[in-house]
Amino acid sequence: MSDSNKRNLLYFEHSSMRGLYECMDEWQQANHRRLLSVSIQQDNGNYCCIALTNPTEVVITSEDGRTHAYVSPPYDTAVGGQRPAALSIVSRW
Repeated sequence: MSDSNKRNLLYFEHSSMRGLYECMDEWQQANHRRLLSVSIQQDNGNYCCIALTNPTEVVITSEDGRTHAYVSPPYDTAVGGQRPAALSIVSRW
């Protein structure tokens, strides 16, 4: 897993709320990542935001990393309801 995926805390600051929004929007477009949670407060005349990002990816594997989990999408059953997604282990090789 890359180091960039291990860190999910961000800080943004701007003198106006609109400027703060534009900084955050620009960051999201440049990094192609969503913000999971944000907290915005005023501090010394600036608008400050501490944000948490979603992890880029989560991979479930066996201890040796050779086997990955696969989640099948839910599908309609014969009686018209949806079936929960199924988790199964598949070989990576």
